[in-house]
Amino acid sequence: MYFVQPLQRLSSLTGSKSRNGPAGPEDAANGGAITARYHGRRMKLTSLRALVAAIEEGSLRSAARRLGVSQPALTKLIRELERELATSLLLRSTTGVLATAQGKVLYERAVAAERELSDAVEQIHQLGGRMTGALTIGAVPLAVMTLIPETLRTFGLEFPQIQLRIIEELYIQQLTALRKGEVDVAVGPVPEDLPPGEFAAEPLMPIDMVPVVRKGSPFARARRLADLAQAPWVYTGATPESGYARTFFERHGLKPPRAGALVNSTLGLLSIVASGNCVGLLPQQIAVHPFAAEHLDIVSLAEGPLRLELGALVRTQAALKPAVRHFLAHLHRAAYHFVQPARA
Repeated sequence: MYFVQPLQRLSSLTGSKSRNGPAGPEDAANGGAITARYHGRRMKLTSLRALVAAIEEGSLRSAARRLGVSQPALTKLIRELERELATSLLLRSTTGVLATAQGKVLYERAVAAERELSDAVEQIHQLGGRMTGALTIGAVPLAVMTLIPETLRTFGLEFPQIQLRIIEELYIQQLTALRKGEVDVAVGPVPEDLPPGEFAAEPLMPIDMVPVVRKGSPFARARRLADLAQAPWVYTGATPESGYARTFFERHGLKPPRAGALVNSTLGLLSIVASGNCVGLLPQQIAVHPFAAEHLDIVSLAEGPLRLELGALVRTQAALKPAVRHFLAHLHRAAYHFVQPARA
Protein backbone atom coordinates (compact mmCIF):
# COMPACT_ATOMS: atom_id res chain seq x y z
CA MET A 1 0.00 0.00 0.00
CA TYR A 2 1.29 3.48 -0.70
CA PHE A 3 0.18 7.08 -0.48
CA VAL A 4 1.25 10.09 -2.54
CA GLN A 5 0.86 13.48 -0.91
CA PRO A 6 2.17 17.03 -1.38
CA LEU A 7 4.71 18.56 0.94
CA GLN A 8 3.45 18.73 4.50
CA ARG A 9 4.70 18.04 7.99
CA LEU A 10 4.38 14.42 9.02
CA SER A 11 2.85 14.32 12.48
CA SER A 12 0.91 11.08 12.51
CA LEU A 13 3.64 9.05 14.16
CA THR A 14 2.61 10.01 17.65
CA GLY A 15 -1.11 9.35 17.36
CA SER A 16 -3.09 6.53 18.85
CA LYS A 17 -2.53 4.47 15.72
CA SER A 18 1.23 5.02 15.47
CA ARG A 19 3.55 2.30 14.32
CA ASN A 20 4.32 1.48 17.95
CA GLY A 21 0.67 0.77 18.64
CA PRO A 22 -2.01 2.70 20.49
CA ALA A 23 -1.27 4.88 23.47
CA GLY A 24 -4.41 3.92 25.29
CA PRO A 25 -5.69 3.95 28.87
CA GLU A 26 -3.35 1.12 29.86
CA ASP A 27 -0.37 3.35 29.10
CA ALA A 28 -1.65 6.04 31.41
CA ALA A 29 -2.42 3.46 34.07
CA ASN A 30 1.07 1.97 34.19
CA GLY A 31 2.70 5.38 33.92
CA GLY A 32 4.40 4.66 30.62
CA ALA A 33 6.59 1.62 30.21
CA ILE A 34 9.26 3.49 28.24
CA THR A 35 11.00 6.46 29.80
CA ALA A 36 13.75 8.88 28.87
CA ARG A 37 16.41 9.69 31.47
CA TYR A 38 17.65 13.24 31.97
CA HIS A 39 19.62 14.69 34.90
CA GLY A 40 18.96 11.57 36.93
CA ARG A 41 15.17 11.69 36.39
CA ARG A 42 12.87 9.67 34.18
CA MET A 43 10.59 11.36 31.66
CA LYS A 44 7.63 9.20 30.70
CA LEU A 45 7.10 8.59 27.01
CA THR A 46 3.36 8.57 27.68
CA SER A 47 3.63 12.12 29.03
CA LEU A 48 5.57 13.20 25.95
CA ARG A 49 2.89 11.69 23.72
CA ALA A 50 0.28 13.63 25.67
CA LEU A 51 2.15 16.88 25.07
CA VAL A 52 2.59 16.14 21.35
CA ALA A 53 -1.11 15.35 20.95
CA ALA A 54 -2.15 18.50 22.82
CA ILE A 55 0.06 20.74 20.67
CA GLU A 56 -0.97 19.13 17.39
CA GLU A 57 -4.68 19.05 18.22
CA GLY A 58 -4.74 22.48 19.85
CA SER A 59 -7.20 21.15 22.39
CA LEU A 60 -6.87 19.00 25.50
CA ARG A 61 -10.23 17.38 24.83
CA SER A 62 -9.28 16.43 21.26
CA ALA A 63 -5.85 15.23 22.40
CA ALA A 64 -7.42 13.00 25.05
CA ARG A 65 -9.82 11.56 22.47
CA ARG A 66 -6.93 10.90 20.09
CA LEU A 67 -4.94 9.01 22.72
CA GLY A 68 -7.95 7.19 24.17
CA VAL A 69 -7.58 8.59 27.70
CA SER A 70 -9.74 10.88 29.81
CA GLN A 71 -9.07 14.61 29.70
CA PRO A 72 -8.15 14.74 33.42
CA ALA A 73 -5.63 11.91 32.88
CA LEU A 74 -4.06 13.72 29.93
CA THR A 75 -3.93 17.01 31.86
CA LYS A 76 -2.20 15.21 34.73
CA LEU A 77 0.48 13.80 32.40
CA ILE A 78 1.27 17.25 31.00
CA ARG A 79 1.28 18.81 34.49
CA GLU A 80 3.82 16.20 35.56
CA LEU A 81 6.10 17.24 32.70
CA GLU A 82 5.75 20.89 33.62
CA ARG A 83 6.62 20.13 37.28
CA GLU A 84 9.64 18.04 36.29
CA LEU A 85 10.94 20.79 34.01
CA ALA A 86 9.84 23.64 36.27
CA THR A 87 8.33 25.53 33.36
CA SER A 88 5.08 26.01 31.47
CA LEU A 89 4.79 24.00 28.28
CA LEU A 90 1.31 25.09 27.19
CA LEU A 91 -0.60 28.35 27.05
CA ARG A 92 -4.16 27.52 28.05
CA SER A 93 -7.21 29.57 27.09
CA THR A 94 -10.93 29.12 26.57
CA THR A 95 -10.31 28.44 22.87
CA GLY A 96 -7.64 25.75 23.31
CA VAL A 97 -3.92 25.39 23.95
CA LEU A 98 -0.74 26.63 22.30
CA ALA A 99 2.85 25.62 22.91
CA THR A 100 5.13 27.97 24.81
CA ALA A 101 8.67 28.47 23.55
CA GLN A 102 9.78 25.74 25.96
CA GLY A 103 6.91 23.52 24.85
CA LYS A 104 7.94 23.85 21.20
CA VAL A 105 11.48 22.73 22.04
CA LEU A 106 10.26 19.64 23.89
CA TYR A 107 7.65 18.94 21.21
CA GLU A 108 10.27 18.76 18.44
CA ARG A 109 12.47 16.46 20.52
CA ALA A 110 9.53 14.26 21.48
CA VAL A 111 8.44 13.82 17.85
CA ALA A 112 11.99 12.92 16.87
CA ALA A 113 12.27 10.43 19.75
CA GLU A 114 8.99 8.74 18.82
CA ARG A 115 10.13 8.48 15.21
CA GLU A 116 13.50 6.99 16.18
CA LEU A 117 11.84 4.42 18.45
CA SER A 118 9.41 3.43 15.71
CA ASP A 119 12.27 3.05 13.24
CA ALA A 120 14.21 0.93 15.74
CA VAL A 121 11.28 -1.42 16.25
CA GLU A 122 10.79 -1.77 12.49
CA GLN A 123 14.49 -2.38 11.90
CA ILE A 124 14.59 -5.08 14.56
CA HIS A 125 11.57 -6.81 13.01
CA GLN A 126 13.03 -6.59 9.51
CA LEU A 127 16.41 -7.93 10.63
CA GLY A 128 14.49 -10.90 11.97
CA GLY A 129 12.86 -11.46 8.59
CA ARG A 130 9.52 -9.73 9.26
CA MET A 131 9.34 -7.28 6.35
CA THR A 132 6.62 -5.05 7.75
CA GLY A 133 6.40 -1.38 8.67
CA ALA A 134 6.50 1.80 6.64
CA LEU A 135 8.84 3.85 4.48
CA THR A 136 8.54 7.55 3.73
CA ILE A 137 10.06 8.72 0.47
CA GLY A 138 10.62 12.35 -0.50
CA ALA A 139 10.77 12.81 -4.28
CA VAL A 140 10.98 15.68 -6.74
CA PRO A 141 8.20 15.87 -9.36
CA LEU A 142 10.45 14.41 -12.06
CA ALA A 143 11.13 11.31 -9.96
CA VAL A 144 7.42 10.96 -9.16
CA MET A 145 6.70 11.10 -12.88
CA THR A 146 9.46 8.73 -14.04
CA LEU A 147 11.03 6.39 -11.48
CA ILE A 148 8.66 6.20 -8.54
CA PRO A 149 5.70 4.45 -10.28
CA GLU A 150 7.81 1.49 -11.46
CA THR A 151 9.64 1.34 -8.13
CA LEU A 152 6.37 1.22 -6.24
CA ARG A 153 5.07 -1.51 -8.51
CA THR A 154 8.04 -3.87 -8.15
CA PHE A 155 8.75 -3.09 -4.50
CA GLY A 156 5.07 -3.54 -3.62
CA LEU A 157 5.00 -6.95 -5.30
CA GLU A 158 8.00 -8.14 -3.29
CA PHE A 159 7.09 -6.51 0.03
CA PRO A 160 3.31 -6.05 0.18
CA GLN A 161 3.31 -5.59 3.97
CA ILE A 162 5.44 -2.43 3.87
CA GLN A 163 3.46 0.78 3.56
CA LEU A 164 5.03 3.40 1.30
CA ARG A 165 4.33 7.10 1.69
CA ILE A 166 5.51 9.40 -1.11
CA ILE A 167 5.95 13.11 -0.41
CA GLU A 168 6.40 15.28 -3.50
CA GLU A 169 8.76 18.16 -2.72
CA LEU A 170 11.76 20.08 -4.03
CA TYR A 171 15.23 18.95 -3.10
CA ILE A 172 15.86 21.79 -0.62
CA GLN A 173 12.88 20.70 1.49
CA GLN A 174 13.99 17.09 1.02
CA LEU A 175 17.33 17.69 2.70
CA THR A 176 15.62 19.31 5.68
CA ALA A 177 13.14 16.43 6.00
CA LEU A 178 15.93 13.87 5.61
CA ARG A 179 18.05 15.62 8.22
CA LYS A 180 15.14 15.51 10.69
CA GLY A 181 14.39 11.88 9.93
CA GLU A 182 10.97 12.70 8.50
CA VAL A 183 11.78 10.78 5.31
CA ASP A 184 13.82 7.60 4.90
CA VAL A 185 15.01 8.33 1.35
CA ALA A 186 15.14 11.54 -0.69
CA VAL A 187 15.07 11.24 -4.49
CA GLY A 188 16.15 14.36 -6.37
CA PRO A 189 19.05 16.20 -7.99
CA VAL A 190 22.25 15.62 -6.02
CA PRO A 191 23.41 19.06 -4.79
CA GLU A 192 26.93 20.10 -5.74
CA ASP A 193 27.44 21.48 -2.23
CA LEU A 194 26.15 18.38 -0.43
CA PRO A 195 27.39 18.54 3.19
CA PRO A 196 30.25 16.02 3.48
CA GLY A 197 29.60 13.13 5.80
CA GLU A 198 25.98 14.00 6.52
CA PHE A 199 24.32 12.32 3.53
CA ALA A 200 25.20 9.43 1.25
CA ALA A 201 24.15 9.84 -2.40
CA GLU A 202 23.60 7.07 -4.93
CA PRO A 203 23.44 8.37 -8.55
CA LEU A 204 20.46 7.10 -10.53
CA MET A 205 20.32 8.89 -13.89
CA PRO A 206 21.20 12.20 -15.58
CA ILE A 207 18.73 15.09 -15.78
CA ASP A 208 18.74 17.79 -18.47
CA MET A 209 17.28 21.06 -17.20
CA VAL A 210 16.10 23.18 -20.15
CA PRO A 211 15.10 26.87 -20.20
CA VAL A 212 11.40 27.43 -20.90
CA VAL A 213 9.28 30.48 -21.69
CA ARG A 214 5.63 31.07 -22.44
CA LYS A 215 4.33 30.55 -25.96
CA GLY A 216 5.05 33.66 -28.03
CA SER A 217 7.65 35.11 -25.65
CA PRO A 218 10.38 37.17 -27.35
CA PHE A 219 12.92 35.30 -25.20
CA ALA A 220 12.13 32.15 -27.21
CA ARG A 221 14.39 33.57 -29.97
CA ALA A 222 17.47 33.54 -27.72
CA ARG A 223 20.34 31.44 -29.04
CA ARG A 224 22.92 31.89 -26.29
CA LEU A 225 22.57 31.96 -22.53
CA ALA A 226 23.89 35.52 -22.45
CA ASP A 227 20.82 36.57 -24.48
CA LEU A 228 18.70 35.67 -21.42
CA ALA A 229 20.87 37.52 -18.87
CA GLN A 230 18.48 40.48 -18.67
CA ALA A 231 15.34 38.37 -18.44
CA PRO A 232 13.59 37.81 -15.11
CA TRP A 233 14.04 34.19 -14.03
CA VAL A 234 11.96 32.00 -11.78
CA TYR A 235 14.11 30.58 -9.00
CA THR A 236 13.15 27.46 -7.07
CA GLY A 237 14.01 27.49 -3.39
CA ALA A 238 14.04 29.84 -0.44
CA THR A 239 16.48 32.39 -1.94
CA PRO A 240 17.99 33.20 -5.36
CA GLU A 241 21.32 31.94 -3.99
CA SER A 242 20.03 28.36 -4.13
CA GLY A 243 18.35 28.35 -7.55
CA TYR A 244 19.31 26.29 -10.59
CA ALA A 245 19.29 29.46 -12.72
CA ARG A 246 22.27 30.71 -10.71
CA THR A 247 24.07 27.40 -11.22
CA PHE A 248 23.34 27.46 -14.96
CA PHE A 249 24.82 30.93 -15.46
CA GLU A 250 27.80 30.40 -13.15
CA ARG A 251 28.82 27.21 -14.96
CA HIS A 252 29.24 29.29 -18.10
CA GLY A 253 31.06 32.15 -16.39
CA LEU A 254 28.10 34.52 -16.45
CA LYS A 255 26.61 36.67 -13.74
CA PRO A 256 23.39 35.10 -12.40
CA PRO A 257 20.22 36.81 -13.63
CA ARG A 258 17.79 38.64 -11.41
CA ALA A 259 15.01 36.71 -9.76
CA GLY A 260 11.60 37.57 -11.13
CA ALA A 261 9.94 35.17 -8.70
CA LEU A 262 10.75 32.59 -6.04
CA VAL A 263 8.70 29.39 -5.93
CA ASN A 264 8.87 26.12 -4.00
CA SER A 265 6.98 23.92 -6.44
CA THR A 266 7.14 22.85 -10.07
CA LEU A 267 3.47 23.73 -10.50
CA GLY A 268 4.22 27.26 -9.28
CA LEU A 269 7.04 27.59 -11.79
CA LEU A 270 4.84 26.34 -14.62
CA SER A 271 2.07 28.79 -13.75
CA ILE A 272 4.34 31.84 -13.50
CA VAL A 273 6.28 31.12 -16.68
CA ALA A 274 3.19 30.22 -18.71
CA SER A 275 1.33 33.39 -17.73
CA GLY A 276 4.11 35.98 -17.62
CA ASN A 277 7.41 37.03 -19.12
CA CYS A 278 9.78 35.02 -16.92
CA VAL A 279 12.23 32.31 -17.89
CA GLY A 280 12.45 29.09 -15.92
CA LEU A 281 14.30 25.80 -15.85
CA LEU A 282 12.46 22.49 -16.08
CA PRO A 283 13.56 18.88 -16.48
CA GLN A 284 13.28 18.09 -20.17
CA GLN A 285 10.92 15.18 -19.47
CA ILE A 286 8.47 17.59 -17.87
CA ALA A 287 8.98 20.37 -20.43
CA VAL A 288 8.03 18.08 -23.33
CA HIS A 289 5.03 16.61 -21.54
CA PRO A 290 1.79 17.57 -23.38
CA PHE A 291 0.50 19.39 -20.29
CA ALA A 292 3.52 21.72 -20.25
CA ALA A 293 4.25 21.81 -24.01
CA GLU A 294 0.79 23.25 -24.65
CA HIS A 295 1.78 26.43 -22.81
CA LEU A 296 5.59 26.59 -22.94
CA ASP A 297 8.40 26.67 -25.48
CA ILE A 298 11.85 25.23 -24.86
CA VAL A 299 14.64 27.70 -25.64
CA SER A 300 17.40 25.98 -27.63
CA LEU A 301 20.76 27.42 -26.59
CA ALA A 302 24.26 26.85 -27.92
CA GLU A 303 25.40 25.95 -24.40
CA GLY A 304 22.89 23.12 -24.23
CA PRO A 305 20.91 22.20 -21.11
CA LEU A 306 22.00 22.28 -17.49
CA ARG A 307 23.10 18.71 -16.73
CA LEU A 308 22.32 17.42 -13.23
CA GLU A 309 22.33 13.99 -11.63
CA LEU A 310 19.19 12.48 -10.16
CA GLY A 311 20.10 10.47 -7.09
CA ALA A 312 18.87 8.84 -3.92
CA LEU A 313 20.04 10.34 -0.63
CA VAL A 314 20.04 8.77 2.83
CA ARG A 315 21.47 9.86 6.17
CA THR A 316 24.93 8.43 6.82
CA GLN A 317 24.52 8.50 10.61
CA ALA A 318 21.39 6.38 10.54
CA ALA A 319 21.58 2.60 10.30
CA LEU A 320 19.59 1.75 7.18
CA LYS A 321 16.58 -0.48 7.66
CA PRO A 322 16.61 -3.55 5.40
CA ALA A 323 13.48 -2.14 3.74
CA VAL A 324 15.42 0.98 2.73
CA ARG A 325 18.18 -1.11 1.14
CA HIS A 326 15.60 -3.11 -0.81
CA PHE A 327 13.82 0.09 -1.90
CA LEU A 328 17.11 1.52 -3.20
CA ALA A 329 17.72 -1.66 -5.20
CA HIS A 330 14.28 -1.39 -6.81
CA LEU A 331 14.90 2.32 -7.48
CA HIS A 332 18.17 1.52 -9.28
CA ARG A 333 16.38 -1.12 -11.34
CA ALA A 334 13.68 1.38 -12.37
CA ALA A 335 16.34 3.94 -13.34
CA TYR A 336 18.21 1.38 -15.42
CA HIS A 337 15.08 0.42 -17.37
CA PHE A 338 14.14 4.08 -17.84
CA VAL A 339 17.55 5.11 -19.19
CA GLN A 340 18.20 2.14 -21.45
CA PRO A 341 15.46 2.93 -24.08
CA ALA A 342 16.72 6.53 -24.26
CA ARG A 343 20.25 5.30 -25.05
CA ALA A 344 19.07 2.82 -27.68
